[in-house]
Order: sequence, then structure tokens, then C-alpha cells
Amino acid sequence: MDATVRSFTPLRDRSRPAAPQVFDVLRDEIISLTLPPGTVLNRGELQEQFGVSSTPIRDALLRLQEEGFVDIFPQHATVVSAIDLAAASQSQFLRRSVEVEVVRTLAETPNPDLVARLRSILARQEALAALGELDDFNTLDSLFHQTLYEAARVPDLWTIVRRNSGQIDRLRRLHLPVDGKARQIVADHAAILEAIAAGECDVADRALRAHLSRSLAFSAEMRTRHPGYFRD
Repeated sequence: MDATVRSFTPLRDRSRPAAPQVFDVLRDEIISLTLPPGTVLNRGELQEQFGVSSTPIRDALLRLQEEGFVDIFPQHATVVSAIDLAAASQSQFLRRSVEVEVVRTLAETPNPDLVARLRSILARQEALAALGELDDFNTLDSLFHQTLYEAARVPDLWTIVRRNSGQIDRLRRLHLPVDGKARQIVADHAAILEAIAAGECDVADRALRAHLSRSLAFSAEMRTRHPGYFRD
């Protein structure tokens, strides 16, 4: 097991309870693989780094355990969990089921303003891919999809999907540095965008399905490269 790999900034937003803030930070760090599987989370160190008492840390870690991001061994250690491929598969099924309907809805009545917003995001993604700025690229990846949900007037479904997509999101982030992956995402987004702009529902459906299936299909190779990162 690895030691905690980074320090965190003390919490400054006094308008929100501390535990959800700690949870949000740790969840983001786990999904981005800044805290990879096997990382030990020391509660005392987290208290000191976040500048909070033991209770918010405990509550945040319990919530992370509920979502499958950490394993808690009482009186021993809290460890970032391995990527659960069965949970990732279910997450992919949920997101694909919802998002296919989102893109079909948008393609039924193409909106020029939406198309312009998506093209702007895509152009920025292309630039970041060329620079190898993968963290910012990944942020725009999420923004591209969130924009689709908002345009379809189902923003709450994006929240639900994101809340249940942690395992597949970790797999996607692990896949992202593979040569050609960022370019493939840009190409997929372009295909989805152009299908929506052209009002081609079936084409948008197929493009979205292909896009959301690639990382899970690549999981066997990822498992070979990172054998300690996965569990069935």
C-alpha cells in the first residue's frame, strides 16, 4: 500500500458543511487518479491538511466507502479501492441508456445556439489535446456532455449519472493518456455534434453508443498495464 501522495488545501468555504467539501475533493482526486488505487488515506493527516476535526473526515470517508471509492479496515487503514469493473459496466449501461435519449431529443430539433456552444468546447478540447493538457481536457469532456443534458432540459439526470459513474470515470481517466485516446474523444464528440446539427437521430444514437463503449472495451489491456488497479 502506498502512502498518501499529496497535501490538500485547508477548507475555506464556511457556508457549506465541512464533510461534503472533503468528500468532493477526495472524490475528484480519486476519479482523476491523483489518488490511485492502493493509496492509504491517513485520517490524522487529512484532518491536519483540511483543517477540520475528525468527524467531517470520518463522514466523508464513510460516504466514499458507500460509493465504492475506498475500503475501510477498522483500526488499521483506509485505502483507495481498486476499480470495480462490474460496477463500471453497470455505470456505462446507465449512462448510455440515458444519454442516447438525450442526443436523440436534441437531434429531433437542432438548436444553432447549442451547436455553436458545443463547437466552442470541441475547439478548446482539440487545442488541449495537442498540448497534452489532459486534466483540463477531461474537464471539458465532462462539460461537453453536461451541456447536452442541460440543452435537453434534464440537468438533474446529469447529476444522477455523474454520481453513479465513478468507477467508469476512473477507467476512462486511466485510458485517457493512451496514445490516440484524446484524439478519438475529439473525433467522437465531433460525430455526435454533427449528427445533432444535421438532425440525424439514428446517427447521433450510434455515435454516442460507440463513444461511451470504448474505455470498457479497452479494460483488458488496462488491466494488463495496471494489474493492481482492478477487481471484478
